Amino acid sequence: MSIRFSSTLVAASVNFKSSKNLNSNRSRNCRFSVRSCVSESHHAHKLVLEVKERLAKDCTSLPLGKYGRDDEDMILWFLKDRRFSVDEAIGKLTKAIKWRHEFKVDELSEDSIKAATDTGKAYVHGFLDVKGRPVLLDPIEDEKLCVFLLEKALSKLPAGQHKILGIFDLRGFGSQNADLKFLTFLFDVFYYYYPSRLDEVLFVDAPFIFQPIWQFTKPLVKQYASLVKFCSAETVRKEYFTEETLPSNFRS
Repeated sequence: MSIRFSSTLVAASVNFKSSKNLNSNRSRNCRFSVRSCVSESHHAHKLVLEVKERLAKDCTSLPLGKYGRDDEDMILWFLKDRRFSVDEAIGKLTKAIKWRHEFKVDELSEDSIKAATDTGKAYVHGFLDVKGRPVLLDPIEDEKLCVFLLEKALSKLPAGQHKILGIFDLRGFGSQNADLKFLTFLFDVFYYYYPSRLDEVLFVDAPFIFQPIWQFTKPLVKQYASLVKFCSAETVRKEYFTEETLPSNFRS
C-alpha cells in the first residue's frame, strides 16, 4: 500500500512538474509567436512606407487617395502579392494605379453601364458561397461591366475574407461565344490590377468545343490557370451553395 501510495505521489509530482513545464513552454511559445507577429507587422509597415516614399519621389503624376500611390492598404496588398519584393510591388502597383485612372474605374456606375447590365446575364450574386466568398457570375460580356461587377463583388467581402469566386456557366456555349481577346483581358485584370483576389474559377458544363479554346488560352492566363476547375451544374448545387443561397440559374 505504502509503495503504491508513494508511487502515486511520485507520479503525481512528475505529472505536475511536466504540466508546469508544458504550460511554461506554451507560454514561451505564445510570447514568441506574438513577438514574431509584431516583428513581421513592423517589417511590413516599414516596407509600405518605403514604397510610399519611392512612389512620392518617382511617380508624382500618379493620383493620391484611395487606390492612389499613398493608399497604404493597397500598397500592402501588392507587397504581399509580390512576396514583399519592393521593386516588384512598385512595378505592378504603378501599372495598376495608371490603369485604374485611364480606365476611369472610379467613374463606373449602374447608369454608365446600363446597356450592358440590361442583359442580366452577368451579375454579382446576392449571397456568399459556402466558403463565405462573394460570387461573380458570367462576367464575359463587356469590359466595363466586368470591372464594375468585380469592384462590386470586392465591396461585399466579409471580415476575414479577401478573395472571390468566379463562375462561368458554359451550358449552351458555342463557337460564336468564343472571345479570346476578352478572356485574356479578364485574366489580365485579375493578374495585374486585382492580384490575388480570385480564389477559384468554375467552368460549368463546358462543351467539347470549349476545350481547344481553353488549351489556347491557358498559357496566356499564367498561374491563374491553376485556379480553374471544370465541373457540372450539379457540383455547383451540392458543393458551393445551400438550397437557400443557390443562384436561380442553377436551380433544378
